Amino acid sequence: KNTVQMSSSATSTDYDVVKVDLADNRDYPIYIGGGYSDEEASEILKSHVKGNRALIITNDLLEPLYLEKYEKLLKMGGDIQVDTIVLPDGEDQKTMDVLSLILDKALETRLDRKATFIALGGGVIGDMAGFAAAIYQRGVNFIQVPTTVMAMVDSSVGGKTGVNHPLGKNMVGAFHQPECVFIDTDNLNTLPDRELQSGVAEIIKYGLIRDKEFFEWLEANMEKLVGRDTATMRYAIKRSCENKAAVVKDDELEAGVRATLNLGHTFGHAIENGSGYGTWLHGEAVAIGTAMAASMSARMGWIDEALVKRVYDIMEKAKCPVDLPVDSPMNAEKFLDLMAIDKKVANGQLRLILLKGELGECVFTADFDKDAMKATIDEFVAECAGTSS
Repeated sequence: KNTVQMSSSATSTDYDVVKVDLADNRDYPIYIGGGYSDEEASEILKSHVKGNRALIITNDLLEPLYLEKYEKLLKMGGDIQVDTIVLPDGEDQKTMDVLSLILDKALETRLDRKATFIALGGGVIGDMAGFAAAIYQRGVNFIQVPTTVMAMVDSSVGGKTGVNHPLGKNMVGAFHQPECVFIDTDNLNTLPDRELQSGVAEIIKYGLIRDKEFFEWLEANMEKLVGRDTATMRYAIKRSCENKAAVVKDDELEAGVRATLNLGHTFGHAIENGSGYGTWLHGEAVAIGTAMAASMSARMGWIDEALVKRVYDIMEKAKCPVDLPVDSPMNAEKFLDLMAIDKKVANGQLRLILLKGELGECVFTADFDKDAMKATIDEFVAECAGTSS
């Protein structure tokens, strides 16, 4: 949690380091800062490349913005040979076919087990590059360089990797932890507002499930956050990473408490898949899913209406969606079918993360009122095209 001042370069910046504590000496740092000098960024990144080969994996949207920069940072000093691959952008590209392109590139360039994959991008690139690293030659090192809020606060931390399947979101993947996560908030300067707001939905999640004070801070600072105030954004990223690191430390392989990080995700993944991958950004679907989880929790009397209102209010302040549009293809049957193959299903039983008690308290349970769930779904799809057709 300490702020580090590096002595090696004349123009050193302050940056925070949040440590992810794991068993078996697999701890790794998350660097959170902005305005790094080239020397500093290069030194940090290269210190986590164990061999002399690196493969940067990015997409066609980011290539003209950042690829040359990171190639240069890794090549400084001349001791690392760097190869690159550029994938098509978008959630609909998070597939086994696109993943194969990474493996093809690694084999064509004869990367060995000492190589390091560098994920330069948002959640899609991070998940795919991480999964490729997990399975290439049965596992190589990788580094996360997230370029979206979503990736910085959530998907780049904790080692969940994978791709989507036509029948279910993130259904094929592996747990594979990175060597480090390198966050440069300057990379958000090119991020579209819609992407930024989508990432904020995951920040709000931490407040709802385990960090009441953070939620209250977000209520007070949301305008500054979506307005891209640097100090506000950096604090929100740091606090989110601290929350994520604490949960991953307690339950790396998601036997229990880590599942709570999926608040809103069971409904949200159904929306993403059912609407066609790429129609919604992940965080947008999670925002609607969170509204659904809050509504359902209140319907069962587990939280009071005042908390539901706070959830809706903060999502709206964050410019996140809280309902499905009239042209949505979603209906109750589609929801229930997709939720039945969620990764939190155990022994045929759907388990949900729901809010219960005070702000900051939640449960991960199969013991909920199925009628309340159905009534909530019915309420949210009532005006959708998928329902009336």
